[in-house]
Amino acid sequence: MTIIRKKIWPEIFQRVLDGKKKYEVRLADFDIQEGDTLVLEEWNPETKSYTGRSLEKKAKSVVRFNVAKFNSIEDIKKYGHWLIELE
Repeated sequence: MTIIRKKIWPEIFQRVLDGKKKYEVRLADFDIQEGDTLVLEEWNPETKSYTGRSLEKKAKSVVRFNVAKFNSIEDIKKYGHWLIELE
């Protein structure tokens, strides 16, 4: 199992910490597999520094996709995307 460290902004970090956010969307510019540990390190974009808080989450499911395959670049720029967590 691999340990992967990634920056995360304070408002998003807090939602993960509180258990309100149970997904992560990232640019697929690194390798990750189910069972790997994602270490999320809180990063303050205003001060451009780490806050010292971090948390570890295990990758339960990993799906790689290319949104441009499903929508035109123009529509992606115009509308963006929803990420919807289902129960």
